[in-house]
Amino acid sequence: MAVTNAKELPAIRFGTFEVDLRAGELRRNGSRIRLQEQPFQILLALIERPGEVVTREELQKKLWPADTFVDFDHSLNAAIRRLRDALGDSAENPRFVETVARRGYRFIAPVNGIATPAEPPKVDTAPVPSRRRRWLWLALIPLLAIFVSIGFHAGLRSSQPSQVVETRLTANPEEARVTGAAISPDGKYLAFSDKYGCYLRQIDTGETHSIPLPASFIPQPASWFPDGVHILVTWVAGPREPASLWTISIIGGAPRKIAEQGRWASVSPDGSQIVYAEQSETAWLLPEGSQALWVMQSDGEKPHKVVESDGSHFHNSFGPPAWSPDGKRVAFVRSRYYPGSWGNNSQIETLDLATGKTEVVAQNPALLGAVAWTKDDRLVYATASSRLAPGNSTLWAIRMYGPNNSRFRAPVRIVSGPGYVPHISLSAKGDKLVFLRNTIQPDVYVSSVEASGRELSPPQRLTLDDRDDYPFAWTPDSRSVVFVSNRDGPHHIFKQALDQTEPELLVGGDESSFVPRLTPEGSALLYFLGVKMGGTPTPLRVMRIPLGGGPPQLVTELQSANNVQCASAPASLCLLSDLDEKRERFFNFDPVKGTTREIPQLAIDSADYTTYNWSLSPDGKSIVTSNKQRTYATPEMPSIKLTSLSDFSTRTIPVPGWAGITSLDWASDGKSFWAAAHTTNDTWALLNISLDGHVRPVLQEDKMVVGWAIQSPDGRHLAFWKASGNSNVWLLEKF
Repeated sequence: MAVTNAKELPAIRFGTFEVDLRAGELRRNGSRIRLQEQPFQILLALIERPGEVVTREELQKKLWPADTFVDFDHSLNAAIRRLRDALGDSAENPRFVETVARRGYRFIAPVNGIATPAEPPKVDTAPVPSRRRRWLWLALIPLLAIFVSIGFHAGLRSSQPSQVVETRLTANPEEARVTGAAISPDGKYLAFSDKYGCYLRQIDTGETHSIPLPASFIPQPASWFPDGVHILVTWVAGPREPASLWTISIIGGAPRKIAEQGRWASVSPDGSQIVYAEQSETAWLLPEGSQALWVMQSDGEKPHKVVESDGSHFHNSFGPPAWSPDGKRVAFVRSRYYPGSWGNNSQIETLDLATGKTEVVAQNPALLGAVAWTKDDRLVYATASSRLAPGNSTLWAIRMYGPNNSRFRAPVRIVSGPGYVPHISLSAKGDKLVFLRNTIQPDVYVSSVEASGRELSPPQRLTLDDRDDYPFAWTPDSRSVVFVSNRDGPHHIFKQALDQTEPELLVGGDESSFVPRLTPEGSALLYFLGVKMGGTPTPLRVMRIPLGGGPPQLVTELQSANNVQCASAPASLCLLSDLDEKRERFFNFDPVKGTTREIPQLAIDSADYTTYNWSLSPDGKSIVTSNKQRTYATPEMPSIKLTSLSDFSTRTIPVPGWAGITSLDWASDGKSFWAAAHTTNDTWALLNISLDGHVRPVLQEDKMVVGWAIQSPDGRHLAFWKASGNSNVWLLEKF
């Protein structure tokens, strides 16, 4: 049956969505979803031919005329991401739009309705089961094993309650990500913010207004007071200032500061107290890193610490706290770093404010920081698959006390979707829940190094996929970048030439491989095999593989290695570091025999992999270290320590104007360093720092996260990663 007049078409329906062809709109459960023109046209092209592959070339012809100049790959990938965001879909576990590797996309959900094909459908002879799905299941096997070993999700009920209603409340683009959100006590309003302002939205109508505030004051809503008029917010006054706590009124007036520093603040149910996390800089992508939780009166008086690190040698951090319905307890996620795990072991705890005693509710290495405590005594929390591989996350609920508590009943899955959940907010009745979904996708970019390292050409994206890509090395001829990616399941090692669009697999298999580094002579790669992102530590294998091809060889097996780097020939030194419960230790490492000799003069006390970064000079004569952690009790400017490996003398190079350094690598000529830095108000930069202390920002971003940089051996190019991402608010009802 063919219909030639669009006005005669019924709405096209799939799942809870419908496409109104007459109005040109996408709706979910009757509510209009904001969707830009290009993602909408892609959706139409896919649902015209459900179950068939629509190639990237077909989409290019449909969206961009032949005479249009555009970075097609980047633009199409961005449009696909926006479409998936609108549908609550993900590339890793698609419900609607499936990626067909190297070909295009397929709409895999049943479609009820009629659409007019723009051209005769092409026959797709490829088998429907996707290779990516097979690799995804292989990647999930270790994660499932973790859950079984912990025993937390034994008898897990994965069925989602059928009455759950999920609605997207905001549709902000990447350049205006939602930075904070909280639902009003009566559940009628959403207070939210982006980099441009702070807003109040009526949930049932979508009507949105700016909250009247001073022009330079753009806070992030954290929690409402019970009166439904005042909101607890955080604000960062400057690039190196901590987040401070304030109260504002939705009807205007001057903001009032109640604490000099703090984040993730929450007002108690009766409005008399505020619990908040101590501000620190130990984490910069995920909601972790606070070293203590505090409670104060709602007017800011009598602040006092209520929980802090347990005093062990292991690194402790706390996520956003949440009040119990009676205001007598606080729930939070505590994460502990254990050497050798390459991640955190996390657990949900509750604190009795009267006695100061804590109780462990649940343990799970996949926990994110967000928690909320409903009025009917359920604890809502979030989990993710991997902290270094952003993907889907899931909201769960467990009963807290009484005969149906978590000791006797398994958690219930509420909803799953793409991205991380860093924050959850509840209405007073607990019948409405809003949460943020944050996505972040790192990709490898390459720039030409100009003016002796003082300038970079405009970055060009090298990795054209929707997975996570991190550069670690170059081939000796400076023609290809060696990087790590999870594009086919676990993290594997690839190399890609600058003039190619597809990479070559160097190290595959069922286990994750990480940190590929060239040996001094440049003929082979060293890498770690069996990397686990959290959970019980297991021995890590250091492997060696010829760069030109050949089988990998086991070099040695270690319990807790965290980095390895080699100098360049004619130098022959390789350094390896590992962690125990007291310090980070350094070893002279033989990349062939695997033997190690400790260098005690380089040891760093009380360190973990999230805290310190180091890099070995190309000539093997020096090592630089930087402290990635900065607490606001000791707000010194970031600095770099340069240590001679001949006499172990040191000197410090200050890095003024920045809140923290997230990574550090030597330039190929050994005369400067490349450092990724950031401010507290979300500016990211790539710095070139000379040995005489001159700091030059060569790249600055306020829309994308900037990561570490690796310079080519000939010094002409720089490979680094930048991460795009989005953040929007979703509403759950009847959960």
